[in-house]
Amino acid sequence: MRPSFPIRWSAALVGLLWLLALPAQAGPLADAIDEIDADVLFLRHALAPGFGDPANFSIHDCRTQRNLSQAGREQSRRIGQYLRDEAIGIEVILSSRWCRCVETAAELGLGPFTTHDGLNSFFDGHVDRAETIRLLRAYLDKMNAPSANGSVTLMVTHQVVITAITGIAPQSGGFVAYNSRTGAAKRAGTPVQP
Repeated sequence: MRPSFPIRWSAALVGLLWLLALPAQAGPLADAIDEIDADVLFLRHALAPGFGDPANFSIHDCRTQRNLSQAGREQSRRIGQYLRDEAIGIEVILSSRWCRCVETAAELGLGPFTTHDGLNSFFDGHVDRAETIRLLRAYLDKMNAPSANGSVTLMVTHQVVITAITGIAPQSGGFVAYNSRTGAAKRAGTPVQP
């Protein structure tokens, strides 16, 4: 004998309510943050075609630097939307002074940010590697307690800086979660491809 119509609907309703009661699945970025109790999210600047910077590089003139392409600007905006959609709490945003990082931070649309010399690229020798890492480590050392609300500091920087601190080399627009107290790091992927 087949169950009556009201019984089938009741079973379907109970099943639906059970599914709705399940916790929402976190994305890979939230998982990486939670897995290592990260208080920092390193973000490699969005797509900026090329390699290094031109020989006539000047920190004060974006025309002398490798900059974001249109695809990189769009990638930055989509990364910002991804962070909002995933409800990743951002407490502070810091950026390298390089134009491609400043533009990435601005295009995220997540609010004000500050430049920090500990995030600058030492790849082409435009700044001293040891001094850059010293400045960044000094900042990270001051972050000796997790945020009360679980939010993170977002650091928009370069592959060489991220690799120097975490040992991980992300793609353009890629994240690395980092725990400044333990030194634990986890690749968190590139959720938005250019």
